[in-house]
Amino acid sequence: MTLTVGSLFSGIGGIDLGLERAGMNVLWHSEINPYACRVLKKHWPHVSNIGNITEVDWSNIPYVDVIAGGYPCQPFSLAGKRAGENDPRHLWPYFRDAISHLRPRYALLENVRGHLTLGGISVIGDLAALGYDCEWRVISAASVGANHRRDRLIIVAYPDKSRLQGRQSATNSLWQTANRHFRSSGWWQTEPAVGRVADGIPRRVDRLRGLGNAVVPQVAEVVGRLIVSHADA
Repeated sequence: MTLTVGSLFSGIGGIDLGLERAGMNVLWHSEINPYACRVLKKHWPHVSNIGNITEVDWSNIPYVDVIAGGYPCQPFSLAGKRAGENDPRHLWPYFRDAISHLRPRYALLENVRGHLTLGGISVIGDLAALGYDCEWRVISAASVGANHRRDRLIIVAYPDKSRLQGRQSATNSLWQTANRHFRSSGWWQTEPAVGRVADGIPRRVDRLRGLGNAVVPQVAEVVGRLIVSHADA
């Protein structure tokens, strides 16, 4: 069975592309940045954009097997003020609401490594309160062949079967076969240059911002394949 995906904070679709490569089917996006919305429309012309996550009525949104997205990292990033829940860009509660209403088989969350030391435990606690087990791992772009690190925290949540069944269930770790999927090189022959001065490139600032916010699709693909294997186990 093909797993369906709902994409939150979609950006230019890095997670979406990776999950599609893993064999999933994206049903809807949620994005408001005008440039990113145009990119999504170009590459996913038949996928609806449900718009601003803070205004979504989840009772009107189709069920999906996987809800995936990277909520804003500014509240947790080591490069910022790390205001956490006091930052107006703290939008995790809206992601949590989507999970609470739709009850997907899996939730895939992405954020910066600094989320481990600020806010991450609260997110895991929220998911546990919703009845979800969590597994997490820091994955770098270098581990899938890129020539830069770009460490990112990946959290995958799924319903706590032992709680639902009222008994202990056998451990079936999502990551138990993960290492064989990661490699130090080979997926990129060279890293494309992104210069600070590039005359003649249209929408250069928007493009750089989109790339900077995007999840490396190869990372999302590896995690997607692990989710598919876990779902089939």
